[in-house]
Amino acid sequence: MVRPFDGGTSPYGPGHRGVDLEATAGAPVLAAAAGHVVFAGPVAGRGVVSLDHDGGLRTTYEPVRPSVSTGSRVRRGEVIGTVVAGHDGCAEHACLHWGLRRDGRYLDPLRAVGPGVRLRLKPWTG
Repeated sequence: MVRPFDGGTSPYGPGHRGVDLEATAGAPVLAAAAGHVVFAGPVAGRGVVSLDHDGGLRTTYEPVRPSVSTGSRVRRGEVIGTVVAGHDGCAEHACLHWGLRRDGRYLDPLRAVGPGVRLRLKPWTG
């Protein structure tokens, strides 16, 4: 992780509502859980994928080149796109911004994966 979650002091104040994970341009982006693609396309010049999951959760991934379409279903671990270089505020060559919301409230996505879980955005051959 190169930039942690910062929920700010108010819903509209400054903060960083997600985490930035060091990545490699072209690396596959996998769905964190099974869900429904509610958006896959450009927002302000960068590719974004948003997935709705059970329990009112929504995950968002950017900047990505989506490989899924709005309205499709995805399985946990399914490739939903590839990382694109150029995330603002990322000191690394490429970062994946991963966001999580429940019922419109931003949450730290790393808390959803449990304590002691190590995330890797490296080539995977499983």
